[in-house]
Amino acid sequence: MTIGIDRIGFATSQYRLSLEDLAQARGVEPAKFTKGLMLDSMSITPITEDIVTMAASAASQILTDEDRETIDLIIFATETGIDQSKAASVFLHGLLGIQPFARSIEMKEACYAATAGLDYAKRHVEKFPDRRVLVIASDIAKYGIASGGEATQGAGALALIVSSNPRTLILNDDNLAQTRDIMDFWRPNYSTTPYVQGAFSTQQYLDCLTTTWAEHQKRFGTSLDQLAAFCFHVPFPKLAKKGLDSLMTDDLTETDRDRLTSNFDAAITYNRQIGNIYTGSLYLSLLSLLENSRALEAGDQIGLFSYGSGAVCEIFTATIVDGFEQHLRTDRQAELDLRTPISVDTYEALFYDEAQLDETGSTSFKTYQTGAYALTAIDQHQRIYQKVN
Repeated sequence: MTIGIDRIGFATSQYRLSLEDLAQARGVEPAKFTKGLMLDSMSITPITEDIVTMAASAASQILTDEDRETIDLIIFATETGIDQSKAASVFLHGLLGIQPFARSIEMKEACYAATAGLDYAKRHVEKFPDRRVLVIASDIAKYGIASGGEATQGAGALALIVSSNPRTLILNDDNLAQTRDIMDFWRPNYSTTPYVQGAFSTQQYLDCLTTTWAEHQKRFGTSLDQLAAFCFHVPFPKLAKKGLDSLMTDDLTETDRDRLTSNFDAAITYNRQIGNIYTGSLYLSLLSLLENSRALEAGDQIGLFSYGSGAVCEIFTATIVDGFEQHLRTDRQAELDLRTPISVDTYEALFYDEAQLDETGSTSFKTYQTGAYALTAIDQHQRIYQKVN
């Protein structure tokens, strides 16, 4: 029996901000963002779009009636939670109509939690092979107006259905994690935006990658020449590119280098346009690779590096399943192109928009473009979600 990712859904906001426009507004050369970060635009959410609405939109694209009856575990990974007590997966469970006898939880460890969720899901299916698990990675990255990380914001959600005999990817038994107690990126409960030590975080990302990869090679005998591609956590694509470069040693053949580089370019196609989505960034890159590479074949091995500040990282591999392309979309780019371009002024207004509650803890919102679901009101401090299209 094999276990892995059967299908992948993705949703992002309906608004996008050009990084060239942001650069002009901030008085910097556009190349600082487009070449220095390898970013072209970022998705921007209105107040009516949050981690739950994006997750519901992503999952609803791939869920079948059979899924709704056989999913008995929902794992929601996020670092932009909407409630300090109630799990976002509970809201999602109701919106998606999953059968009632399902466990619904929320997980957090910066950008790493979705990988922990995937590990948990795999072990669940090993025990109950006739059941399925829905793993969600949904986040809205906000760093602050005119902050050092402003250009690396973004928003999006990935929905992964984990099952036995998957039709897209088999998860191999070679996971290796590393933990370091560091302060490279963190957000205390009292702050709406994170604190970041940028250069230190970059250093830790790369050092965690190289040391974990070296240990992975020792334990499992892996090597880059065995891999068709390597996907990375992508806070911004240039950092992931540095990660790939750090792994490509001098003994690697030119053919191997060309293959890994070409597939890396395919793997950042969506990240360049959407920006940082925290827990989902690695899996957005994986989806981008699968939908944009023309060189992948059944049986190919893909390496994956997950990193969450604070810090926990993990390296593992996956095997492409025969017929995987039948369970992917061919119109993703056209959908991304439909996002509404907004000005820097509009982006700033959306950034600062907050719920204005009355004395009962209630409010309604003006209408914005959203995906299939929207946050339509807050009623006595209770978030009200509805399917809108």
